[in-house]
Amino acid sequence: MKLNSTQVKKTLSQFEAKVLPDDHPAVPKLHSIFGDHTFFIDDRGLNVLEPAEKLETEVRTGEVVSLASWSDAKTLTPHNPEPTGLVIVLETGD
Repeated sequence: MKLNSTQVKKTLSQFEAKVLPDDHPAVPKLHSIFGDHTFFIDDRGLNVLEPAEKLETEVRTGEVVSLASWSDAKTLTPHNPEPTGLVIVLETGD
């Protein structure tokens, strides 16, 4: 999912990572492979947020999904999307 700036800030307050800026040279290729997402890089690899299951409350959440892992200090190796179990609260129903 593509996040707005507020959602990116909320995500980064709950998930230790860096956002890959839209003007990064790799982003067009990533969009062609994985779709329109906000991409996050952390010490494990490349991640995106996917909408989490709706709860009974009006809380909007996303789950961190791993798309690629570091094979060495500079190389990401893609793999099938793997849910990480980390759920980010993007918006509350307030």
